[in-house]
Amino acid sequence: MISIEICAGAGGQALGLEQAGFRHIALIEIDINACATLRLNKPNWNVIQSDIKEYSAKNFEEIDLLAGGVPCPPFSIAGKQLGSGDERDLFPEAIRLARECHPKAIMLENVRGIFDSKFNDYRFFIIHQLENLGYECSWRLINASHFGVPQLRPRAVLIAMKKKYFINFSWPNPNGTYPFSVGETLLQEMSRNGWEEAGLWAKRADTIAPTLVGGSKKHGGADLGPTRTKATWLKLGVDAKGLADAPPPKGFCGLPKLTVEMTALLQGFPPEWRFSGRKTAAYRQVGNAFPPPVARALGESIIAAIARTEGIEKMERMDYETAGIAR
Repeated sequence: MISIEICAGAGGQALGLEQAGFRHIALIEIDINACATLRLNKPNWNVIQSDIKEYSAKNFEEIDLLAGGVPCPPFSIAGKQLGSGDERDLFPEAIRLARECHPKAIMLENVRGIFDSKFNDYRFFIIHQLENLGYECSWRLINASHFGVPQLRPRAVLIAMKKKYFINFSWPNPNGTYPFSVGETLLQEMSRNGWEEAGLWAKRADTIAPTLVGGSKKHGGADLGPTRTKATWLKLGVDAKGLADAPPPKGFCGLPKLTVEMTALLQGFPPEWRFSGRKTAAYRQVGNAFPPPVARALGESIIAAIARTEGIEKMERMDYETAGIAR
C-alpha cells in the first residue's frame, strides 16, 4: 500500500510502517541531519528536505496512508503548551495535505500532553475538520512497552479513516510479551569494549527505561532528561548527565553513560540503523523518534481495515456480476 510520510525525522515511524507493508512514495522532513539519516539507511526512499508548509500533495492520487509525527513542543508539558498558538503546530498542515491527496487513512502521533483538558477544544476542532473531509476519527494513548519496546513512552495517536474503512478498523492489541529490560537490551553493547562489570550492571538495570526525550534545538545538549528522569536512570545504574562516545572500556569504574546507539536500541530501532550528524544532533533524532515496533503494529491494523473493506467490496462486485450473468 502507498503512503506519504510527513515530519519523517530519523525514520522510526516510516520504518515500522514499511515493515507493516507500506511503500513510501515521499518522506518530507525539514532537518538536514534527519534527511541524511533517512538516505543513509534507506537510499531507495524518496526523501524530500522541505518545510511541510511549503509542500503540496496535489499531484498524488490513490494514497492509502498519510502519516507523520507532527512536532510535540506545542503540547509538551516540558514546554509552554501553547497548542494552536505555537507556530510549530503542524496539525493544520497535515489536514491541508489530507485535503489535497485524499488518503484512505491518516495516522498522526504526538505527546500525551495533547490529551490535557486545556486542549479538548483543539482536539475536537481537529476531528471536526477531518470529519468534514469524510473521515471518522479516534484518539488513543499508546504505550510503547506494550509492543515490546523497552521503555514506557506513552504517545497520543490519532487514526482517521474514510468511513467505509474505519468500520473495519481495530486498534492493535498489545503483543502480550513483556519487553526486555534495559540491562537485557544493552548488555551486548555495554560489554562490546570488554567492560568486565557489564553483566553485573545489566542485573541492576532490570526494568524498562523511562521515556527518552530528544531535547529542544534551542536548549541543552545530549542528556537523558530533566532531574526526575535522571534520578530514575541513576537507579538503573546509568549516568544520565550526558552521552558517551563509546561503550565503557576494560577497567571502567563508576556509572556508564549511554551511547547514541544504545538509546536507539531502547527506541526499538534495529542495531544496523545509523544516525547522521554529531552526537547531540543524532541523539535528538533518536529521542524524538516514534518506535518502529509500535508503528508496525498500527500500520498492520490500518492495512487490515483497508484490505478487509476492499475485499468485501470486490466480493460484492463479483456476486453482482455473477447474478447478472445468471439472469
